[in-house]
Amino acid sequence: MPEALNGEEYDATQLPDYLRLYYKRLFPHKQFYRWLSYNLSEDGIFTHREFSFTMQDDIYIRYLSFENQSEMEKEICAKIPHKIDIGAVFNIRPKNHRSNPNIKPMQRELVFDIDLTDYDNVRTCCNEANICNKCWKFMAVACKVIDIALRDDFGFEHILWVFSGRRGVHCWVCDKTARHLDTKGRGAIADYLQLSMSGGENSVSKVTLFDKQHHSIRRARSIIEPLFNEIIIDDQNAFGSATGTERLLKMVPDENCRKELQNLFSTTIADSKSIWSTFVGYFESMRVKSQLKPKLRHIIEEVQLAMLYPRLDINVSKGTNHLLKAPFCVHPKTGKICVPFNPNLATKFDPTTVPKVNLLLNEIDTFDQKNTDATETPEDKASRVKDFKKTSMFKSTVIFEEFIRKLEQSTKAQAITVSDKRMEF
Repeated sequence: MPEALNGEEYDATQLPDYLRLYYKRLFPHKQFYRWLSYNLSEDGIFTHREFSFTMQDDIYIRYLSFENQSEMEKEICAKIPHKIDIGAVFNIRPKNHRSNPNIKPMQRELVFDIDLTDYDNVRTCCNEANICNKCWKFMAVACKVIDIALRDDFGFEHILWVFSGRRGVHCWVCDKTARHLDTKGRGAIADYLQLSMSGGENSVSKVTLFDKQHHSIRRARSIIEPLFNEIIIDDQNAFGSATGTERLLKMVPDENCRKELQNLFSTTIADSKSIWSTFVGYFESMRVKSQLKPKLRHIIEEVQLAMLYPRLDINVSKGTNHLLKAPFCVHPKTGKICVPFNPNLATKFDPTTVPKVNLLLNEIDTFDQKNTDATETPEDKASRVKDFKKTSMFKSTVIFEEFIRKLEQSTKAQAITVSDKRMEF
């Protein structure tokens, strides 16, 4: 790697040079094509796919499309986009959209976008675009709740979870039935999964529960309730300030109760553990005395869900023409790679150690230098080991490979059928 790029710290001004090497040596072009071609199990499934490139200085190029992997790889390496977004599969090739005004989306992965900024009225460890292991736990909970709902309640199997590179996660549901959902179907799934309503950092999330609860809500509670004290009380100390206790009080839909709780809080030590203990004790006492109003019967569970249930940008999920950042992009501000991860191990995923593009390139150089003997050139040695295997991106690439392998198995029969029909002509 050139000496100017050989540093431990990510330098955003060097991004074009980083990307030039990254796209040439590390970006998984082959796996990327295998994913989005779906074994060529449907006509036009890759050639009619829209891509967009965000170039330097935020120049945005939409309606790109490619004939095959070779053309896609050639264009990526030539244009060196700062970001790649993936859109829908259209009825015509997107690059021909100007000559055909009847262009329309035919299929699209069902996608979900979860951003930590939507938790800024709960998390206290970080704000805005910052992230740490404490607030990552919100994302880990979201992954578990959403992933199990998609699999158990809708029967989806091919789900790819990707770290966004900065402060959130993206979920791609790639089953054929999901890809062919219309707007109404996508909206129904998004609404089904949307429970906690929030309007931003200074608003209050609200959830209303009834005596008869849907099994998905009971399941979400079984995931969230055991983690509430760890995340909200211990990590975030969410009620340890006047603002925090005020938000807690606003979740109580009864004015008299709010006033009584406010008086109790004024005599309670101002930390989350004490405030929450007082809150729970107050309503449990009313329950024992049979004085708990029906609308307050599930207030404790409602608060827990309101604070920890996944907060989705459902507009992203409802539309078929929405573009979403591709896996393995480099986030231009952090230098981190948008890596796939295992949702079952989301609690062990560390967003602070996600590989940065400059360090990956350094890892390749280090490997090549250590594993080249006097009898062979660096090029000879490098050719025997794939570059991604020399880096800390290896694990994420393996996760992506396994996802693709299972996806290809599911589309194999349809791919053979399509191939046979082509042969008939």
